[in-house]
Amino acid sequence: MNTIDLVSQIRKKKSFLCIGLDVDLNKVPSHLLKEEDPIFAFNKEIIDATHHLCVSYKPNTAFYEAYGLKGWQSLEKTIKYINEEYPEIFTIADAKRGDIGNTSTMYAKAFFEDLEFDSVTVAPYMGQDSVEPFLKFKDKHTIMLALTSNVGAFDFQTKEVEGKELYKQVLETSKTWKNSENLMYVVGATKAEYFEAIRNIVPDSFLLVPGVGAQGGNLQDVCKYGMNDNVGLLINSSRGIIYASKDQDFAKAAADKAKELQLQMEGVLNGE
Repeated sequence: MNTIDLVSQIRKKKSFLCIGLDVDLNKVPSHLLKEEDPIFAFNKEIIDATHHLCVSYKPNTAFYEAYGLKGWQSLEKTIKYINEEYPEIFTIADAKRGDIGNTSTMYAKAFFEDLEFDSVTVAPYMGQDSVEPFLKFKDKHTIMLALTSNVGAFDFQTKEVEGKELYKQVLETSKTWKNSENLMYVVGATKAEYFEAIRNIVPDSFLLVPGVGAQGGNLQDVCKYGMNDNVGLLINSSRGIIYASKDQDFAKAAADKAKELQLQMEGVLNGE
């Protein structure tokens, strides 16, 4: 999917919501545990109930890898279901990969060619030759960690190196890489005060923004400083939506929570 299609969906749905499909079997409704594939059964109901309210789904691969082969098969079934039933949805493999060239190429093939995700998250610590292999794929996007929402972000990302914060150097350097137009960036909602500086460096790029909701990020602040002419934001919410209820009505409860965020986004888009 290219960004033109993504922006079109945002305008059509009046939403820039991304829903994280981070499935923990200890948190799903107990009646689903009787299913042959409870992870996929949970995802399917969430997707069917919320697809009209969001523009993106983001499975965090750790929540599938933790269950071994069966978990990976659940991930395969989930992405296939989204691609077949709701092909307008932008899909993100939240895998945070990043390694030397040959290895990154194989990671990219796994997520872009085998699983057919639209994008994958990567860590930039190993530099140019660990990221560029992902950028070679046409109409696929590489979402690079820039300034994350966790407390430990301050250990390295905001430290000054030769007079400039490291996250700024990461952003500036990444713009020089081949096919850098395929880059998006992860910027945590809990770091809203940094968005203005980030937009000065990457004014046109999409930002994937976790941390709204359960982690305490503020949607209005993120939009005030992070939105561009094409919106340029994907606001992720995971736990606050998918675990809104553990009862039979869990999918409806998730849709209700998603609707709350979508309406806030609609208000922002309408200038309210």
